[in-house]
Amino acid sequence: MSKIQRFEDLEARKIAREITKEVYRICKNDLFKHDFGLGNQICRASVSIMSNIAEGFERDGDREFIYFLSIAKGSVGEVRSQLYVALDQNYISESEFKFIYEKAVENSRIISGLINYLKHSELKGRKFKS
Repeated sequence: MSKIQRFEDLEARKIAREITKEVYRICKNDLFKHDFGLGNQICRASVSIMSNIAEGFERDGDREFIYFLSIAKGSVGEVRSQLYVALDQNYISESEFKFIYEKAVENSRIISGLINYLKHSELKGRKFKS
């Protein structure tokens, strides 16, 4: 396994970026655009995934990273839940729903794996190296 030097190299962050790009794309849809509350919330939740992965990584400690990954994982769940609302309101198509939803499930799985890895790692983070 290669050493990750930057948060941009994390697969979870790359997928979160894809999710955010797609969420912003669907929110530009005329129907979705008029539901400011839902559009704003799902955009904020998708950005939260990316941001918490980055912030946790930059804290340089595994305990902090796990904490922020947990928040990111919660935001993935929030996006998935809001996708159902968008689908039920016919703001997005079934195929748009499925594409983003599957990316979100994949992201949640990868974040869970990273959390599990960090919990069982002998390393405690860069700031604890002598």
